[in-house]
Amino acid sequence: MKIDFLDRGFATEGTLVIRAFEGKKLQGIAADVDKKTDGSLTRAIAAKDFKGKKDEAIRLIAPNGLKISEIILFGLGKESDITPLSLEELGAKVTAALERCKDKSAFIHFPALSTKTLDENTATAHVAYGALLRTWKFDKYQTKKKDQPACALKTLGFMTDSPKAAKKAFEPLNHIAEGVFLTRHVVSEPPNVIYPESLAKIAKDLKKLGVGVEVLNESQMKKLGMNALLGVGQGSIRDSQLVVLTWKGGPKNQAPLAVVGKGVTFDTGGISLKPAQDMDDMKYDMAGSGVVLGLIRALAGRKAKVNVVGVMGLTENMPSGSAQRPGDIVTSMSGQTIEILNTDAEGRLVLADALWYTQSRFKPQAMIDLATLTGAIVVSLGSEYAGLFSNDDTLAERLKSAGDITGEKLWRLPLGDAYDKDIDSVVADVKNIGSGRGAGSITAAQFLQRFVNDVPWAHLDIAGTAWDKKGRPLSVKGATAFGVRLLNQWIQTHYE
Repeated sequence: MKIDFLDRGFATEGTLVIRAFEGKKLQGIAADVDKKTDGSLTRAIAAKDFKGKKDEAIRLIAPNGLKISEIILFGLGKESDITPLSLEELGAKVTAALERCKDKSAFIHFPALSTKTLDENTATAHVAYGALLRTWKFDKYQTKKKDQPACALKTLGFMTDSPKAAKKAFEPLNHIAEGVFLTRHVVSEPPNVIYPESLAKIAKDLKKLGVGVEVLNESQMKKLGMNALLGVGQGSIRDSQLVVLTWKGGPKNQAPLAVVGKGVTFDTGGISLKPAQDMDDMKYDMAGSGVVLGLIRALAGRKAKVNVVGVMGLTENMPSGSAQRPGDIVTSMSGQTIEILNTDAEGRLVLADALWYTQSRFKPQAMIDLATLTGAIVVSLGSEYAGLFSNDDTLAERLKSAGDITGEKLWRLPLGDAYDKDIDSVVADVKNIGSGRGAGSITAAQFLQRFVNDVPWAHLDIAGTAWDKKGRPLSVKGATAFGVRLLNQWIQTHYE
């Protein structure tokens, strides 16, 4: 879908999309249309009892005398309630409304959208950004539908008082969208296409944007003592990989931010085998690493003035004669020994070595990990919030605020000594699960905390938000890329 920015003018073809605020008269082109057609919009609004409330919309066949074919009128609610996120969600609604559009072009005119933080052109750019985010679909393998597109629409034209200013404001948002799309793509691909080596190869493509890319193989990881990560993948014919991405957009002496992702490209549970039902969902158990990849793509694309390291721990958890067993004890890179009581609690083993490697090599000023780590977080929070755990209150508040701004919401859960004692092992330093069914997400986070030292750190459990079976305002069903926009906002607000 092509996004274009145009001078204000009367649309002469295609579909016209206009807006109305609650309790306000029609403005701009909407008023012009009403005048040119002897009050047709006013009559339609009265007939359909349209109030301009948020989420209200009416569709009209264009009245005689206009060359456009259709008019869609969106209600925006109260003018005082407009925020960047509401503008983005508005843009997504526009895209959704145009999904079966038979016109090749649609023209959007939403005048007077400025907020306390955005001028009108920047506000228009956010509407376009939301519209773009909603266009992404994963239909690569739907061969019958490729020749029968449901929508003829090729161009969305946003009319504003200064197209150049709107386009300039849209450019960094477009790069963020590209990062989101990259994450959604790799998370959506089947596990016979995305596995540790193939995902590492995709990561290498970021070199074109100036990203440093380093891939550690199994022998290199073995020399570093990464036996926790390697143990997860030892039952698979696929070799595990550790991918290190570096974006150096800030001062040379600036300590980097670090983002670490769990990348289990398929998780059978290993010897502690998962039930067959819904096991296919485990192709997205690498979503944490997918977010790291997409975030670095977004930062590099918009030339973010910050230093960031992304680390992706990639492996495949399979049952076989060489697979890790319940009862095994491994020595992690940190030197801590881990008793494996459940091979399906594997993500924390991957992250244990990846986090230790990251904090010891890069000395980051802050470190975030993302992982589809526990089913317990889905039980606790469903798909509305991701779980947030942190050893630093300021970092936690900043992340939560970024989540509120972007709509990728976080809910902080506790850490504490009582939970930590629950993962003490009798025969090793730590065991990879707690003693009972309770507080599973918390004990998993406590496990990770043992591998971060004193670095300000936060763990985001995205098991309930990485994939959505209903669809979200800014995405269709499937991969959401939850975390890319959130972390970009966090970095942009506090470190650039």
